Amino acid sequence: MYESGDLKKGLKIEIDGDPYVVTQFQFVKPGKGQALYKCRLKNMVNGSQFDRTFRSGEKFNEANLEQHEMEYLYADGENYCFMNTSTYNQEFLTEAQVAEAKYLLKENTLCQVLFFDGRAIGITLPNFIDLRIVKADPWEKGNTASGSTKPATLETGHVIQVPPFVEEGELVRIDTRTGEYCERVKG
Repeated sequence: MYESGDLKKGLKIEIDGDPYVVTQFQFVKPGKGQALYKCRLKNMVNGSQFDRTFRSGEKFNEANLEQHEMEYLYADGENYCFMNTSTYNQEFLTEAQVAEAKYLLKENTLCQVLFFDGRAIGITLPNFIDLRIVKADPWEKGNTASGSTKPATLETGHVIQVPPFVEEGELVRIDTRTGEYCERVKG
């Protein structure tokens, strides 16, 4: 059980039967009266966001969340299939639940799948993923007018910016938190 004094950015609480994460937080102490806690909350099931103000002394339940390591198997239309690596149970998540991770998700990738009351609600990719470049324009020496990066298409179909020396067919490491190129990988 949390109290309003425990509120902070990143805290996961349950309100009206749904899990929420605090995305913004501000403590306000007016001249008279009780302290106020202004928060921006994001629904972890459907992604909706709203602002809410709590008075000091209000209580909240801790969100009943679990994480399990699961392997991404395949996409079937708008559903993404994940398999629990210890029990071999399969779970399906919607495209909205997978969100931005779908651009870097490739078959057999191990992910952390977030569960709320026994149902899958979202995923967390590993911090770095190695993907192959399937399309990249050749490097034109002396062409610095276009900048120091060029677009490259990954094996997942997503396009990122890479340095000009990266060529088609190379394996690159992507930071999944930012979606940006990190380095070339031998292999």
